[in-house]
Amino acid sequence: MESIAVAAGTTLVGALAGDGWPAARAEVVAFWRRVRADEADAVADDLAELRAEVLAARQAGDPELERALVEIWQRRFQELLRPDPELAGELRSIVDRHLTPTLTPAERADQEERRDRPR
Repeated sequence: MESIAVAAGTTLVGALAGDGWPAARAEVVAFWRRVRADEADAVADDLAELRAEVLAARQAGDPELERALVEIWQRRFQELLRPDPELAGELRSIVDRHLTPTLTPAERADQEERRDRPR
């Protein structure tokens, strides 16, 4: 799986759990609208549901559910990029400029650690 898809899925789940979730959601939906406009409204709904699921997983102390949600969105980003790998740069920019800043310091450190791990 392309590393930006992995980073985007991981970062998105963390971003939607925090206070900056409206901006994170808006950026991802706008990206989807540019790439696959016909799916953007469904993605907006899916992200609202994802937020509720992530918050419930965290409240229940269920890291396995959170990991499963991350994996789902990693695959969705991978599928989005597959037909046009050139979109990876734009997705990287969204992750770096709009999603990562919404993470807690601990989540940012974890994200950096994952990025630095060899694949």
